[in-house]
Amino acid sequence: MRDILPALHHWYADSAPFGLATVVGVSRSAPRDPGAAMAVGPGDEVVGSVSGGCVEGAVFELAQEVVASGEARLETFGYSDDDAFAVGLTCGGEITLLVRPVTPERDPAFGAVAESVLDGRPVTVATVTDGPAPRGATLAVWPDRVSGTLGAPGLDVAVTADARGELALGATGVRHYGPHGERREDDVSVFLHSFAPPPRMLVFGAIDYAAAVARVGDFLGYRVTVCDARPVFATPRRFPPGVEVVVDWPHRYLRGTVTDERTVICVLTHDPKFDVPLLEVALRRPAAFIGAMGSRRTHDERAKRLTEAGLTDADLARLRSPIGLDLGARTPEEVAVSVAAEIVALRWGGSGTPLTATRGAIHPSP
Repeated sequence: MRDILPALHHWYADSAPFGLATVVGVSRSAPRDPGAAMAVGPGDEVVGSVSGGCVEGAVFELAQEVVASGEARLETFGYSDDDAFAVGLTCGGEITLLVRPVTPERDPAFGAVAESVLDGRPVTVATVTDGPAPRGATLAVWPDRVSGTLGAPGLDVAVTADARGELALGATGVRHYGPHGERREDDVSVFLHSFAPPPRMLVFGAIDYAAAVARVGDFLGYRVTVCDARPVFATPRRFPPGVEVVVDWPHRYLRGTVTDERTVICVLTHDPKFDVPLLEVALRRPAAFIGAMGSRRTHDERAKRLTEAGLTDADLARLRSPIGLDLGARTPEEVAVSVAAEIVALRWGGSGTPLTATRGAIHPSP
């Protein structure tokens, strides 16, 4: 959704109706996660994808139909052996899509939501997918305000509370309620789509490897900051546009920086006077990934110093060192791919094993 929002915002500002299809449920080896979106706008322009090409033709027609009728639709696509020409997913999975028309009259908050997401401000959009409440009705929930309604005050109150909880976690998924927001009923299905600010990647050590890691981090959707105490290396021209470059002692900068459970910390300083004080701070704060570059000998010496500084075995177990997966990487760009591969594997519980050597679903159910 983030990728196609600029186009949607433009259509919305021009009061051009468009059909928006959003993945609200998946099972087995589905190609896209909940929140993936595709839209059909003026002149039959298409942006986004919900399946990587398997069902986009059918979704294109659905989007046109909901714009013409003004009624949202809930459709499920799966795999069928019975008809080789049937629309479905060749991967064997199943996706459920909510396809709804969007106009300023039907969704007055859409413009404000788009602006918040594009500006990196947190917001959750709650949309009715099924049940006695109006399908396609939306409620936009910010940390300090709401806009819209799902059709019943009690339902709005319950969903608002849950939406703010999901937003704090950066989580997206379906919740179930009674018609008036009753917690123990499941008559109404509501899709909560959280747009938390992009997670941060903190890269320490402005060396050539850092430029490559920063580039890959930016590609993966992280808000990247590179920090080094040496101003001769920490210069913006050595890094991709959009990457923040800070001149400061790494441990001092990290101590004054907010991190959370999504933050990635890559220590590439490769110098004990920088990386030991830095890791002493990093391993005592929340982060999704903490990795450090260096040989196995460097790692052993670093671990000894960190233990002497008071870190426990549990603290050190969080450290991914030497950083990266074993890809045989040599160049800075190859090393960056190795680092990114380990970050992705840790995030989703992947093994790093070649798929040819594994069995079962390629994309496990969330």
